[in-house]
Amino acid sequence: MAVISGGRLFEILLEEGKKSAILFCYNLVVLADPNCPLKWSCKSKAFRHEQEMLTILATPDFHEKIKYKMRQQMADCVTKVELSVSCENLLDRDVTSKSDPLCALLMNVGGNQWVEIGRTERVNNCLSPKFAKKFLIDYCFEQVQKLKFGIYDIDNRTIDLSDDDFLGELECTLGQIVSSKKLTRPLMLRNRRPAGKGTITIFAEEVKDSRVVNFEAQARSLDNKDFFGKSDPYLEFYKQTEDGRWQMVHRTEVIKNNLNPSWKPFRIPLRSLCNGDLERSIKVDCYDYDNDGSHDLIGIFETNMTKLLGASYYSPAEFECINPKKKQKKKNYKNSGIVSFKLCQIVKEYTFLDYIMGGCQLNFIVGIDFTASNGDPRTPNSLHFIAPNGFNEYLMAIWSIGIIIQDYDTDKLFPAFGFGAKLPPAWQVSHEFPLNFNPENPFCAGVQGIADAYRNCLPQVQLYGPTNFSPIINHVGRFAAAAAQQHKASQYFILLIITDGVITDLDETRQAIVNASKLPMSIIIIGVGGADFSTMEFLDGDNGVLRSPTGEVAVRDIVQFVPFRKFQNAPKEVLAQSVLAELPQQVMSYFNTYKLSPPNEPSP
Repeated sequence: MAVISGGRLFEILLEEGKKSAILFCYNLVVLADPNCPLKWSCKSKAFRHEQEMLTILATPDFHEKIKYKMRQQMADCVTKVELSVSCENLLDRDVTSKSDPLCALLMNVGGNQWVEIGRTERVNNCLSPKFAKKFLIDYCFEQVQKLKFGIYDIDNRTIDLSDDDFLGELECTLGQIVSSKKLTRPLMLRNRRPAGKGTITIFAEEVKDSRVVNFEAQARSLDNKDFFGKSDPYLEFYKQTEDGRWQMVHRTEVIKNNLNPSWKPFRIPLRSLCNGDLERSIKVDCYDYDNDGSHDLIGIFETNMTKLLGASYYSPAEFECINPKKKQKKKNYKNSGIVSFKLCQIVKEYTFLDYIMGGCQLNFIVGIDFTASNGDPRTPNSLHFIAPNGFNEYLMAIWSIGIIIQDYDTDKLFPAFGFGAKLPPAWQVSHEFPLNFNPENPFCAGVQGIADAYRNCLPQVQLYGPTNFSPIINHVGRFAAAAAQQHKASQYFILLIITDGVITDLDETRQAIVNASKLPMSIIIIGVGGADFSTMEFLDGDNGVLRSPTGEVAVRDIVQFVPFRKFQNAPKEVLAQSVLAELPQQVMSYFNTYKLSPPNEPSP
């Protein structure tokens, strides 16, 4: 059986820039139509059935089917959040009794268009209701999800709310609710005046089972399936679905030419393995890998988590690998080898929402390219020229990313720097100067503050060069290194670099990124203009491992690069979705690797 790299297949299937649409998913995704034999597993990152894959790839509309199916199934793959709603001191619209409130939840789908996605029950005669019905909503970090909670006094049986008394509403983003975990705000009337003393409280809770199972496995005396050399064994784990089918959830690496292999430690989410049911059957297949895809079955066995949890280094849990065909043919057949588990341990793995709702702050820092290749800001051909509508590509990139990140930073104060310009009064080149020219306090108040500082800075500096990234990456790295000394997952740093050209200090930048990969830090690079950005794509480790000039490997992929020109004609949300899709996994990867818990432990 052939195994094809999931990343490589994405290069084949999807036009550049579209792959991020799926990277925020955590569940199994079936591509193309339901009968398609190709299944993408975010856990194993591998595709099976090579011949069938090649056949399907040959069909003209396959690419469109892939894209359509991915969009269709995103709703099943994002994180689910449960929202609980309560109110206090509602307006009383009834004459002889109290209001009978109901909460309707609407989501913005663009402009002033709102779509109702759910309602609570009606609570009779109550001005401080606690609604029992919850809202279950898909949470996407990379999107600004605008919500509106409308409270109505229900005095009839019609579905239409327009004939019911309006008691007030709250407009906010899902990000604001999640980052606060418990959000209390005053209710407002449609004329934007307070609805009396009425308030609304929304409590967010992720729907999850975040436990994972850590495994250490080895085998001995496996059957030899190769004429020249020895078997190349690997394991496949299957969970039993509700209808009795077996669904693969994990595949180990292949150990070459070894009948007594020891596989690298691996982990499988408990939900994926057995839906949290410790007695549910688990099937393990042991195969001999063949380059032509005709992998030979060595043997299989069934077990469950209850049996596996007894494993230890001193007393491993051992299982006989049975090959059904050999057992049927040979009377004296015993087994085709023994698979042994030295470790099977259930541990809690914190999710992105655990960290955010537990008090982790996302610190947003901006670095802007002020090199001469941008052109004279006073001329329309310059990338720094601000159009009559008040924007240019730099400002659009700042707003697209910043509008999302700001919901996760309590003080909304963001450092903003420039690089590659000569500064007054000495007119020396600087590669990390604060946009507000205040080195002691480079913070800007919100995204608007960054935009204002950028506009004020432009006419006061001389665009020059070269394009050096390493100073600002190292600058942010020093703050991230200080945060890394803390014993809790309290801070994570996100550096947005917006640039128009090719990096001059490539070796220094590679070293800075490798160093930063060990820190609570991610880097987003947005390329503006029409330059050749192949060097930037090299820094983005999606297609390979980034190494420093000395050969040191980046321990995490922390760089995401996109050229702005690909999103010029798309809604601004699309740019944010593309560059932020990998960020939650980067945050989780860092903190879970270093076994750091949120500052405030989420309630079970």
